[in-house]
Amino acid sequence: MARKKNRMSTEVNAGSMADIAFLLLIFFLVTTTIASDKGILNILPPKPDPNNPPPEIDLNKRNIFNILINANDQLLVEDEFRDSPDGLDEDVKAFIMNFGAPNEEATALYNSLPASVKALSARNPESSDHPGEAVVSIKTNRGTSYEKYLEVFDLAKKAYFDIYAARVNLSTDEYRGLTGKNDAETSLQDRGKEGIPMAISIAEPDKIGGN
Repeated sequence: MARKKNRMSTEVNAGSMADIAFLLLIFFLVTTTIASDKGILNILPPKPDPNNPPPEIDLNKRNIFNILINANDQLLVEDEFRDSPDGLDEDVKAFIMNFGAPNEEATALYNSLPASVKALSARNPESSDHPGEAVVSIKTNRGTSYEKYLEVFDLAKKAYFDIYAARVNLSTDEYRGLTGKNDAETSLQDRGKEGIPMAISIAEPDKIGGN
């Protein structure tokens, strides 16, 4: 008798293809990192309790570095008109590190600074007493563009990061790149900031200009 030859089926079993596709979809959803715009990384203060108003803080005017941005994106920096914020970070650094009237703690801080940071100090009695008292105030009005506000705000932060980086012998980009994920990086971050808090005040905008 002639044997019957088994013919291989040319059909593909697609019964489980839907399950495989579903599993692949779940895999990519779980493993894919989706970039998101985080905005400005600032820690905002808690909402004030109307029943417990915060205490008033009395600061000498010389300890406040005033930056005003009008509706035309022009600046008034310490009562000086500017069309551009160029060089603002250098002015902020000089204000922060002035040491015009240091107390005992501030004097110890000054003595611990490297020469590159000490060189910023002008010891001007009309400017800030010391870094612990210095506050950078940024105020806008309703017509100020968001881009100009961000530019000014970033320059103010850069001034602090320049100081922190110089204290630990790093470039500003290297210091800002520290993540604090290990003890060595955390130590560098803490050493840079010690005694020099980042005090940037964002004042409520004036209700003039814009719509």
